Order: sequence, then structure tokens, then C-alpha cells
Amino acid sequence: MLLPNHSRSVCPKEVCGVADLISSLNPMQQQAVLHDSGPLLILAGAGSGKTRTLTHRVAYLMGERGVPAARIFAVTFTNKAAAELRARLERLVGGDDLPWVSTFHSAGVRILRAHIDRIGFARNFAIYDDQDQERLLRECLRDLKVSDEFLNARAASNAIDAAKNRSVMPADFPVHDPRTETIANVYRRYQDRLQRSNALDFGDLLLHTTRLFDEHPDILGRYRERLLHVLVDEYQDTNKVQYRLTNLLASGHRNLCVVGDDDQSIYRWRGAEVSNILEFESDYPDAVVIRLEQNYRSTQNILDAAGAVVARNERRKGKTLWTENPRGDRIRLVRLGDDLEEARYVIDELQILQRDGKRLRDIAVFYRANAQSRPFEEALARRRMPYAMVGGVKFFSRAEVKDVLAYLRVLDNPADSLSAKRIINVPARGIGATTVERIAALEDEAGGFLAACATSVARGALRGAAAEKVGSFLRMIESFQKLRDTLPLHEFASRIISDSGYGRMLSEDSSEQAQDRMQNLDEMVRGMEEYSASEQALQDYLEHTALVSDLDSYQASDDRVTLMTMHSAKGLEFPIVFMTAMEEGLFPHSRAGSNEQDIEEERRLCYVGMTRAMQRLYLTHAKRRRTFGTPKFNERSRFLDEIPIELLDETDLARTSEPMWDSRPSPSPSPSQRPPIAARNQGRVVATSYEDDSVRVVYDNDVDALTVGRRVRHAEFGVGIVRGIEGTGDKRKATVHFQSVGPRKLVLKFARLEPA
Repeated sequence: MLLPNHSRSVCPKEVCGVADLISSLNPMQQQAVLHDSGPLLILAGAGSGKTRTLTHRVAYLMGERGVPAARIFAVTFTNKAAAELRARLERLVGGDDLPWVSTFHSAGVRILRAHIDRIGFARNFAIYDDQDQERLLRECLRDLKVSDEFLNARAASNAIDAAKNRSVMPADFPVHDPRTETIANVYRRYQDRLQRSNALDFGDLLLHTTRLFDEHPDILGRYRERLLHVLVDEYQDTNKVQYRLTNLLASGHRNLCVVGDDDQSIYRWRGAEVSNILEFESDYPDAVVIRLEQNYRSTQNILDAAGAVVARNERRKGKTLWTENPRGDRIRLVRLGDDLEEARYVIDELQILQRDGKRLRDIAVFYRANAQSRPFEEALARRRMPYAMVGGVKFFSRAEVKDVLAYLRVLDNPADSLSAKRIINVPARGIGATTVERIAALEDEAGGFLAACATSVARGALRGAAAEKVGSFLRMIESFQKLRDTLPLHEFASRIISDSGYGRMLSEDSSEQAQDRMQNLDEMVRGMEEYSASEQALQDYLEHTALVSDLDSYQASDDRVTLMTMHSAKGLEFPIVFMTAMEEGLFPHSRAGSNEQDIEEERRLCYVGMTRAMQRLYLTHAKRRRTFGTPKFNERSRFLDEIPIELLDETDLARTSEPMWDSRPSPSPSPSQRPPIAARNQGRVVATSYEDDSVRVVYDNDVDALTVGRRVRHAEFGVGIVRGIEGTGDKRKATVHFQSVGPRKLVLKFARLEPA
């Protein structure tokens, strides 16, 4: 039944019992909540209250339609979104009997824990993250004698992830040339190695779930029968395997409610297919379509500007957002001389906003790529302004945390060869690479690396000191196994850290890095306490660590400026937003080229960024920007020209600024005084340290200034400490010990190290 389209809440006779439930909703939200049955597409524009609509629909199904909570499945993409859905439902219907609310991957884990033995895995399977995946792929590439130049682990990982997102199994991988044939062979071997280790990667969590349903219709039938209503949030972000999963579950009763906005589909690069939402009505010709166009977040000026940009896309459903909020300020469009001037301008504005009573936590700075954060981090550090950067190295990806997790994973799943190899000589026990290779030669026969350790000792494949050291390692693991069920999880982990020698290794190292690593382990143990009361404490905790995302740790209550990519910003909102580096080649990204689908996705990303702003929006671009040490001149982004001029307040600060770069090398600034503005703008900053009240800035055109002990950040490896420097000129190299991957030797000319 549809309600009349006017602003006053209406209580039709048939649904008078829900008057209180729907009284706070606008007419279109009410229509969505009161939808009877069958397929429903809710096109929810940015800031239109989609989560509110979704939770109220679930409450309506439970309270007025009498649908048991256990027969409702609501699925979304992030732990943060799932937690918000659950919290709102608790407030609406109470917390005693809630529906199944989950992320896609958590749902896959739950289904597979119950049934994965039907497809040849044990139920205590491990979950490998991106780093684990690449480590295993490197082993597969070595086994197949594939050179790194022809196909490296990262490229293989990307190709295999893309195949899994498309629901393509190894046997069906398309082969067109020698490279794709190699990828297909690597994919087959990789999946075999995963199965032998009783492990799944992220893509497998959904690929194997659909495989389970395909191969065992009886299991699918049980879930179809149980789940009477399936609701999918952020449907525009689904890939093919997620699309298949939700449609399989809903194919019996056809009560599929999908909520999304085709204008916010921004994850094509990781497999999302906007066609899933655009073609929903083709899949379900009897679907009811409801548009939520009233925006509760932004001013009308921001909505008009964002709408004008995204309206240039041809492949879209089309909607016009409106609001009862004030029209608001015009969008501030500012042209700067270069990227350093851009950063200074943004931080100057932040200080002005602070003086005007704005809180730092209400302000966000967006950029297209993580590498563009560096000038803002430097400028904020100089002004002593606190900031939080979303998208750095995840807590559970830090080397010391992954080491302890590897111990726990081996104890939960002894078949996990990758984890066993990681810890056999961590901390150092004198078990070298040659010994590991001899053990690995028996891995297939023994049924895993840990079992091969025992076999190699028993058969005499290892002798003398090597046999004794491996035997000692096995006895330690056996002692941990006996402890596992006698201690709460956090105490058990503490014993592993101490008895393995890991804690002693860090305590004997007086460096700042070792202290930081020990603090990370302390934090890890503290976080385990909430799992200690669970019957499956270890397995629950390992699942949590595998499924957590960067955004889950974001705390909006912290009073600090937020720096993040526009992709990370999706789902968030801020009173004040700065969108920076709005230049051709950066945004839209150069990878988009002239491909219309890619350009349309970049335009949608621009729309997403703009509609995060509630009250004030700044758009900045620079006349020139340093790239690989040389200035580059970019045209301003085409997206800026798509905004009606009457919505803009445009300022050109580049006209009066002095040239910011000099091709001549500059002297290293004195560590005892703050460098003057002119000096700070010569060269790319690669490290900063604080000494008393002064700031020392180190530039990459001063080859002697990057010193041992400096904390730096690498785009791929994260934060590390410089441990050694060698060579001269273009051949100068630094050995950096990274928290995530250990030591790496990098050519400074290409490393693009940044301050940390």
C-alpha cells in the first residue's frame, strides 16, 4: 500500500498499529517501510535516511507483520555499518531478539563454519589476509618457477581476487595468452595450497559459500526456507559473487529488499558492478521502486553542486536531491600555487575555523590517493594540530601483532603451514632457511608444515643442532596446546608472548620501535578480554582480527582533523569538508584515461566526496605539483567546470604567490630553529622530528639528511625506521625496518619515503 505523497504523516486504517513507528518518516520512507512483499528497490540518495528506513522496515516486519527475527537477514559491507544497524534495531525493537545482521564476509564465515566440511575443509579453517595471501602466492610462483618480472605476487593476487569477485573458479579462469595461462596455473596451485593448509582468503569466504550452495542444494534449501526476508544495504557496491549469494537466498520467497544509490557506486576497481542496481528491475520485473530524495545532511547549495556534477553521467537511474536545510554558503573554490601552498591554505583555514568555535573533529580533508596526504600531515605537524589519518597500516597487520596471531592460528588450526613457517624462527631460535627448506620438502607428504617438522626429526632428515632446535620448537607448541583450554584467552596470549621469548626479545631491545611494538602487544592482549568468556574464544577472536577494517577503528569523538581518501569517506559525514588536488590526472585519475566507464566512476566519487559535507565545502587545486621530484602542471579538474558558476565563490591565490620551487639544491636547515617558509618549500619533505620547541625538516634533495633512526612511511609497507644508508647519488639506498613486513632495502630515488 502506498501513502499519499505529502509531508504530513498518515495512518491508514489498515496500519494504524504502526502510526508511532512511521510518524517520524517522510512519505517516501513510509512507503518503503510499509511495502507488503516481493522485490523492493529503494533508491536512496546521499543523506536521505536510508539506514533509518531500513531499520524501520525491519521493525515493521517484526512488530506488525509478525515475522520472527530469526527469519530476517540484513547484510551490509562494513562492521561499522552492521554495528549501527544492530544498535538502531535494539532501540526500536529491544535487544533480546534481533535479526541476523551481518557483513557479507561475516555471513560467509558463519555459513561455512557450519557446513564447509561438505566441500572438503575442516570447520576450524584459518582466514588469510592480504599479506598472507601474497606470501603464499610468492611460494606458489617459486614452485612454478615463474619470474618476478613476468608475474609478481601482487599482480597475481589482483588477478585472482578479480576472478573470485566474478565467481570464477580456477577451472573456469579464461586463458588468452601465456600470461593468463600462467595466472590460471598459479590460481590452481594457490587454491590447492590453501586447502592443504585448511585456510581461506577473503575472496573464498563468499566464493566457497556460493559453491557450497551450488553443490549442495539441500543446504541452500534450508537457508532459503529459514530466511523469509533478505535486505541488502549499499546494493550498488555488490560484486557478482555477492549478487549471486543474495539472489540465491531470496530466490524462493522473492522478498528481496535492496537499498542503494547508483550515484555512489565507487568500487568498480575491486569488482563492484553498478549494473546490479541499474538492472534490478530486469531481474525482478515486478519490483517496486521507491526514490528517497529528501536529504537531511547537506545545504541545498552543496546538493545542487554535487547533483550538477553527477548528472553528466549517462548510466544512472536519476534523482534530484532536495532539503529543508538552509541554502547555505556557496562552495569555496580556491586555486593555489602548488601543493605546499595548498596544504598551508587548508591549515590556515582550519585555524580560522577553530577561532570561530568549530571543532577539529567536525572537519575532514579528502584526497584522491593516500600518497597525497603528505603535505597536509607535514603542515599539521608544524602547527601542532592533532589529526587522524584513516587508511594507514591496520593494527592487526603490524608485524608483531601478526607474529602472535600466527602462534594462535597454528594452535587453532595445526594445518596452517603459512603461520607455522612464520613463527618457527620468530623470535630467532637458530632455525635457518636451509632447515626450513628441508622441512618443507616433506610438507605435502606429512600433511602440513608443522607435521613435517615432526616427520623430519623422526626420519633423521634433520640432525644435530638443527634437529634439537626444531624438536624444542615442537615441544613448545605442544606445551601451548595443553595450556589452551586451561586459561582465559588474554592470559593464554600473555603466556605465549612470554614463553616463546617474544616478550624478552622486545624488552632487550632499547629502541623506540621495540617499545612501540611491545605497547601494541599490550593493547592486543587488553582487547582479547572481551572474548575470554566465549566458548569459542580463540576462534571468535581470530575471525574478528581477520574481518576488521581500517574504518572500524575510526573514532568520530576524538577532537582531531580527519585525513582520508574519498573512497574511505563513503558512509561518513562532516560539517566541513576540504576536497583537495582537484586536477586532471589526479582527479579524475590518470588511470581513467578516456574510458567512459572509468570517468563516470570518478565522477561518482566526486559526488560522494561533495555530499559528505553538511554545511561548508572547500574545493582546492594547485597550479603546479611536485611529482617524482619535478614540478608538473595540471589543468584543473573537469568536475569543477561542471558546477554551475553561481554556486561557487572562486578565489585565485596562485596569481600573487611567489615561485615555490627552485631547481637548485637547498642546504639542510638547522635542527635548532624552525625553517623559514621559503626554505620549507624547496624539495619534498621526507622526515620530520621535534626537538624541544623546534622542528627539523629533512628534504630529499639533501642526500645526507635522511639519517639512521628516522621514522618514515612507505606507500605500500607503512611506517618503519631507517636502519642503514649506503651508496651515493641516484644509487643511494636505505635499509628500512617496517612494522608490517620487516626489513626492506629501497632505492631512495624511487622509494618516495614520507615522514611518519
